[in-house]
Amino acid sequence: MNSDLVRRARDWQAQDPDPETRAELGALLEGGDGAALRERFGAKLEFGTAGLRGELGAGPNRMNRVTVMRAAAGLARVLGPGRHVVIGYDARYNSDVFARDTAAVLTGAGLRASVLPGPLPTPVLAFAVRHLVADAGVMVTASHNPPRDNGYKVYWGDGSQIVPPVDREISDAIDAVGDVSRLPLGSPDDDTWTTLGKEIVASYVDAVTALPIGDARDLKVAYTPLHGVGAVTLTGAFLAAGFEAPVIVDAQAAPDPGFPTVAFPNPEEPGAMDLALELGGRIGADIVLANDPDADRCAVGVPLPDGGHRMLTGDELGALLGEHVIRNTSGDERLVATTIVSSSLLGKIAAGYGVRHAETLTGFKWIMRAAGGDLVFGYEEALGYSVGTDTGLPVHDKDGIGAALTVAGLAARAKRDGRTLLDLLDDQARRYGLHATSQLSVRVDDLSLIAGAMAGLRATPPAELGGRKVESADDLREGAGGLPPTDGLRYRLSGGARVVVRPSGTEPKLKCYLEVVVPVTGEVSEARTRAAADLDALRADLSAALGL
Repeated sequence: MNSDLVRRARDWQAQDPDPETRAELGALLEGGDGAALRERFGAKLEFGTAGLRGELGAGPNRMNRVTVMRAAAGLARVLGPGRHVVIGYDARYNSDVFARDTAAVLTGAGLRASVLPGPLPTPVLAFAVRHLVADAGVMVTASHNPPRDNGYKVYWGDGSQIVPPVDREISDAIDAVGDVSRLPLGSPDDDTWTTLGKEIVASYVDAVTALPIGDARDLKVAYTPLHGVGAVTLTGAFLAAGFEAPVIVDAQAAPDPGFPTVAFPNPEEPGAMDLALELGGRIGADIVLANDPDADRCAVGVPLPDGGHRMLTGDELGALLGEHVIRNTSGDERLVATTIVSSSLLGKIAAGYGVRHAETLTGFKWIMRAAGGDLVFGYEEALGYSVGTDTGLPVHDKDGIGAALTVAGLAARAKRDGRTLLDLLDDQARRYGLHATSQLSVRVDDLSLIAGAMAGLRATPPAELGGRKVESADDLREGAGGLPPTDGLRYRLSGGARVVVRPSGTEPKLKCYLEVVVPVTGEVSEARTRAAADLDALRADLSAALGL
């Protein structure tokens, strides 16, 4: 084996406080497994606007206690002594350990740390940062990633995720951290390290139950937290708001980091909603709700008249919630925001009500910084929503529990009127045209394939996709439309269609976002059939152009 690789592995092992990962490295060194060592030490997890996220294991290219302690030390150097950081964690493997390590490093560096009282949803942490007037927050979670992953998200004092240049400053400070075994560490016995009580959760529930839910409460809900941490907080919020408690999928109710009933703990993935939809049919639920494991996303299923269910897309739910918020708030400066990969429908709804609208880069860190007014609603197509009131947003990040409460109120009102959420979607299609969206997502083992596909599109841009002329093409690396530069391509097609292609920021995927707009001149069902065919044609041509 390479001697430098062996030296780095032994240096890492010597400072590692975790006996499990020390043993992992010992076995690899003893077995002479150079390939496994190169995988762990040939690269490192890069700290960016999404923080850190990766597979658990030993070495700088894995999530482990050394990686987390280095991240905490870097954050401490950027913030400086005396600053206050709130720390939350979910129920994934080692999340509680990583949270305690973070508190120990921060307090050892002279900062104050407040740790949430147990495994809790990410939106509770985002809320707590502002509620406690902290300087920053850390959430240990990998959201809906596979079971062997974990992650580390950093929030700034405004309660939203960090953006440049703060991410680079923290990354540079992390790189300057030496042997973590030499870091001074605080303890729970220090006055600077506090474990918060349940009052912080109660304050969060008070905030989300003040959202524009409406006054209708007759609704039967089936719900799954997908083995995550959402069930207790969501149930408490529903009861506090006056709803009946949702009926929870028993096999998925308790937090379980192994996620034993799903291939991927993501409500968008095939099969993930099967148990919830089955429960919804069995109990005659009016809607089926799901959170992802850290409960910052919300998915909704609606029963069909002839049996079965239809899952709403993120864009469909975003349009329903957006119009609902606009109708139930007031103020000339109101602003609603979404991302460049989400549907264009929200902009048309906002224009119809005389409300301001903004488009941002992908991610709630950008939505929360949308300029041009007082933000009362933001969403992204990946099932992320932040619902606000006249006075603003209680959570400056996506909030799957606040969204679930609000959509429950919307569905209850529709039920009182003898209608469903599907009827409300048809109403929007008639008013604004049917905006149908879909995705083409390609997962790869070799990230160079994604870079090659993007380079190919830039070198030979398509002139036509799905039978529609490409009317304009924007290379988002150049900061098109005043947006910050990002790796992506946007094509505007004839007839109001649109395609955006970008590498995922958190997974080894190339993601393509497709939208067509079909006028409704007869039955909405006819427009949906035409839109589905148009999306299929777009998907086929784009797949061929990518060459993956």
